[in-house]
Amino acid sequence: MTCFDRRDLGLLLLRLGTGGVLAAHGTQKLFGWFGGPGIAGTGQAMESMGYAPGRASATAAGLAEAGGGTLLALGLATPAAGAAAAGAMAGASAVHAPNGFFAQEGGYEFAASLGLASAGLAVAGPGRLSLDRAFGDVFNRGWMVPVALGVTAAVTAAVVGARNCRVRRTAEEAAGEQEALFEQ
Repeated sequence: MTCFDRRDLGLLLLRLGTGGVLAAHGTQKLFGWFGGPGIAGTGQAMESMGYAPGRASATAAGLAEAGGGTLLALGLATPAAGAAAAGAMAGASAVHAPNGFFAQEGGYEFAASLGLASAGLAVAGPGRLSLDRAFGDVFNRGWMVPVALGVTAAVTAAVVGARNCRVRRTAEEAAGEQEALFEQ
C-alpha cells in the first residue's frame, strides 16, 4: 500500500478543483456544453478578440482547457497538462488585461488564477493520489517540466504577440477611418 500525507490530499483537491473548472470551461468552447457557444460561436468570438483563424484558435483553446483540465484532475501527464492549461489561460489573460485585474470589471483575475494554479501543478507534480503515480510516473519525469513549460511559453508568446499585432493594427485602421470622417 502506498502511503500519502496531507500534501498529497492538498494536491488532489487542487487538481480536482482547477482541472474540473478548466475541463468544464473547455467543453463550453468545444461542444457548447454548460451553456457555452460551441466551436462555431467560440471561433467567432476568438476572431473578434484578434485570435485568427478563429475556429482553429477556438479548437486549440478548447483542447488545452478541456484536455489539460481533465488530465490535471486525473493527475496524468501533469507537466504537459499543466503547461497546456497555463498557456491557454495566458492567452485569455491577454484579452482581459486591458480591463484591469478584477474579474467583476472584465479583468484577468480568473484566467490568471487558473493559469498560475495549472503552472504550479506542472512544477509541483500531481502527488501520490494520481494516475501518474499509478503508472510509475512515466508521464511525469523531471525533465518534462522545463520542456513542457518552455515550449508552452514560446508558443504562447508567439500566439499572443500575433494577436496583439492584429488588435493594434485594427485599432490604428479604425482611428484612421475616424480621422478621415472628421476631415470631410
